[in-house]
Amino acid sequence: MKLTRGERLQIMLTPEEIAAVDDWRFKSRMPSRAAAVRELLKRGLAAEGFDAAPFGRKSRDFGVTERHNGNGATSAKPDGLD
Repeated sequence: MKLTRGERLQIMLTPEEIAAVDDWRFKSRMPSRAAAVRELLKRGLAAEGFDAAPFGRKSRDFGVTERHNGNGATSAKPDGLD
């Protein structure tokens, strides 16, 4: 069965976020950046133990290389993206 990808998803990332994705990609021996992002999405969607985003949160509140808690504060890189 041939898998076709008919939808394009475009996102904007900072240079630091691209570096984190690419570092993970190479460490995980993924064949492409797109394959790495799909695998990270699959893992994120399968993950448990996180709360839904509170009402009113902005897109800028969700970064790849830093964590945001419920009150807007940030912390270091998420685990596994060092």
